[in-house]
Formats: sequence, structure tokens, C-alpha cells
Amino acid sequence: MEARKVFDRIPRPNVVACSALLSGYARKGCVEETKELLGEAVEMGLELNSVSWNGMIAGFNHSRHFKDSILMFRDMHSEGFKPDGTSISSVLPAGALKRFKQFKRQGLNLNVVSWTSMIASCSQNGKDMEALELFREMQMEGLKPNSVTIPCLLPACGNIAALMHGKAVHCFSLKNWVSNDVYVGTALIDMYANCGRIQLSRRCFDSMPRRNLVSWNALLGGYAMHGKTKEALEVFNLMQKSGQEPDFISFTSVLSACSQGGLTEEGKFYFDSMSKDYGIEPRLEHYSCMVSLLGRAGRIVEAYTMVKQMPMEPDGCIWGPLLSSCRVHHNLAIGEIAARKLFELEPNNPGNYVLLSNIYASKSMWVEVNSVREMMKSKGLRKNPGCSWIEIKNKVHMLLAGDNLHPQMPEITKKLGELRVEMQKSGYLPHTDFVLQDVEEQDKEEMLCDHSEKLAVALGLLNTSRGFPLQVIKNLRICGDCHAVIKFISEFEDREIFVRDTNRFHHFKDGACSCGDLW
Repeated sequence: MEARKVFDRIPRPNVVACSALLSGYARKGCVEETKELLGEAVEMGLELNSVSWNGMIAGFNHSRHFKDSILMFRDMHSEGFKPDGTSISSVLPAGALKRFKQFKRQGLNLNVVSWTSMIASCSQNGKDMEALELFREMQMEGLKPNSVTIPCLLPACGNIAALMHGKAVHCFSLKNWVSNDVYVGTALIDMYANCGRIQLSRRCFDSMPRRNLVSWNALLGGYAMHGKTKEALEVFNLMQKSGQEPDFISFTSVLSACSQGGLTEEGKFYFDSMSKDYGIEPRLEHYSCMVSLLGRAGRIVEAYTMVKQMPMEPDGCIWGPLLSSCRVHHNLAIGEIAARKLFELEPNNPGNYVLLSNIYASKSMWVEVNSVREMMKSKGLRKNPGCSWIEIKNKVHMLLAGDNLHPQMPEITKKLGELRVEMQKSGYLPHTDFVLQDVEEQDKEEMLCDHSEKLAVALGLLNTSRGFPLQVIKNLRICGDCHAVIKFISEFEDREIFVRDTNRFHHFKDGACSCGDLW
């Protein structure tokens, strides 16, 4: 390490130089070197200060050595240094919520930086409800969130489609004159897109006094996620006319938009243009988009050929879309090849086993289905349970597939039964091929009713007035039967229904979906 060589050439190193090197070691994750230099500092008679300790704590957190960050925080305390706001905000991402509450009880000085750090940590680690609660508590403590706090909180609103909470945060930013901040504006674009309100994303974008590359990419990504291919390509062209050069993220969104819209040839054009006209070499994510694009169009062999000709080693992001396409188009031969690769790369990912099982089940190959299940069982793997969220009257409800714990489950079941009768009258037949078990047709129909997105939509129908739009998030891809059912519900119940799955947004209205059934 060059910094160490420079340090060793200093005749009498002072605490400033030593602190800088300690922080550098910690940021690089050099645990042993940090400890050795700490010992040397003691031998040299250097008295470390709070800046020294904070540098190491933040450094270890940066290099994701969370345990060492916490241990360093403990050592700092045991050496007689009282942790300040910087210390606390540096160690919080490593310790999570329990430690933060402990600091509060001890009466430590938790400033805006500390609270913001904790909110960011929760948003980035799937604790979205906790992030929203911390934002509320922060204000109750008399602390005023700033232009850094808002962008840290908004992703939590978007992650669980908490639109009302997101709008409240937007109002806060307007009242406190921070909405014009480019980072706040970009976070708002992303939040509204994730909450299904892409038109509000565009409104926020258009009202920004200043935009950067991240702002453009946020809007591009939002349009891609919503399947708004035409709008995404228009923004891409507008971006270049404004003088903003696209980067690899911009092209990922453009290729994704082409894939969602079924624009195969256009996608191939932009893929080739990326390196030829912009000097951006395709990365794994770009190849992933192309495999998805070709696979969605049913060009499985062409997609597989591209995978074999890639200049880098394909990973799960490549084989996964290929396997998914094989599932949709029932290509057993290439599907088995993709599955075997995924079993090597991601042996503990249950989704890959389930997709192969899906292909076998669609061909009534029940022996092979059972073989895959036994393989999962031997590895201790279980299919990820379907889970959906819906926000009703400022409260976010979570529903699990087959779950009977929700207090309104009897009413939900009754409502779905009534809807199924109406659908049958209109000639609807359940898509029982999405039930991957060798059981009777009647049993398959009953199983389909338990899918979490159906339960969430039914809960929304029961608790909102006719015509009120519904917003649902699912942790897995929406199945074909649920897609057909929600299309029917949108027309029969006169509702606009937004469903965000792991792949994209579906806007259901008047019996149709924005995806054009291309998903």
C-alpha cells in the first residue's frame, strides 16, 4: 500500500497522519493491518482522538466489515471516548434497529445525520416500514429532515408502493423548499414510478430546474418498468438532444423497454449502436436484456446462440431469462441446459428448480416434476411463498399465498368466489396449467384462488369505493391466471388496478393490460 510507504518515511508521524492511514486501511477492509497500526500508535505515544476512531468505524462499514465496525465502536467506548453523532451514524448501518433504540434510551445525542443514516440503512435492507416509522419519530423528536434525509426515505415508499406516504414526503419537501434539489427530485421520480404513477414521475422530471444523468436514467428506468416503450425511446432521444450523454445504465433501460414492448429489431439496433456509436461495451446486464428480448419473441435458439457467443462468462442473470423464456415457450431441450447451468451457479436458488419443474409440469412429465422436488428437498430448499402488499387508507397490508391469518380472510374468500361465478358466466376458464401439481382440475381451481395478488385485490375491493384505483406489489412474477382474472375484475368492478411484480408494472383497465399480454 503506497500510503503506508509514505507514512513510514515520515520522521515523526503525528495523529493526523496515523488517523488517515487507519481510515484508509479500514476502508480497504484490511483488518489485520488496522489492528497492527493501532498497536504501533500506542508504542509511538500517539493519542488517538474521536476523528481517528470515527474514521475506522466508517471505514469498516464502507468495506462491509460490519462486525469489525461494531467492535471498533465498542473499543472506542471502552477507551473513554464518548460516541458523537458521526460515530453513531457510522456504526448504525452495521448494527440495525435494536442498537439505535438502545442509543435513544441511553440519551446519546442522535442528530439529523444519525437519524438519516438509520433511515437509509432500513431502506437499503428491506425494512421499509421501519424506515417510515423512523421518519415519523424523527420529527416527533423535534429534528427537521433535510435534503439528504428525503432521498434516503423515498425508496422505502417505492419499495412497498406506499403512495400516500410518498405523497406526504413530497409535500414535506415542497413546504421545506428542498424539492428543487436534484437528488430529491430524482428520488421522487423513482418513488412515483415504483408506486405505479409514472405520469407523476414525468411531472416531477419536467419541473426540475436542473437535471443530471441519474435524473434522466430514473425516468428512463421508470418508463421501461411500466412497459412504456414509445415514451422511453422518446426520452432517450430527448436526453441526447439536451446534451446529456447516455451511459451503460441508460442503455439497460432502453433495451429493457424494447424487450417489454416486443420491439425485437429495435432492441437489436440499440444493442449494436451502443458500442459502435457510443463506445460503450455491452455488459452482462445488456446481454441479459437481449436474451430476454429474443426469448420473449420466441426466438429461443437465437437467444441461446447469443449466450454461447458472449465474450464473458454467462452468469445467473443470463441463464435465468433464458430458462424463463423456455418456460413460456415450452422449450424443454434448451430449458434443461439453462437449468443445469443455474443449478451450478445458484444451487440454493429455489426459483430455478421451480421453473424447470414448471416446464416438466406443462408437459405432464410428473416423474420429472417429482425428481426436481426431491432434489429441492435434499438441499433443504422450498419455493419462495407468494407475497403481495396493498396500501389501503394509509395502511400497508401484506398477504401470503394460502394464508388464512388476515382478519378479513372470510370476506376475501367470499368475494373471490362471487367473482369466479361472474367470470364463469362470461365464459372464463381458469388457467390451471399454472398449478404445478398432479391433482384434479377442481383442486387446481381452488389452489389458484389462494394466489396472493388475487387476495390483495379482493381486500382492496372490499375496503374502497367503486372506481377507486388499487395498487398491488408482488414478490414474484404474476401468473397467467391471476393476470386474466385481474383483467376481468378491472372491467367488472370498474377499477384501475396497478400490479408490480418482479419484472414490470401491469396497468389493468377496462378489461385490458398495458403489457398487451406480451409479458
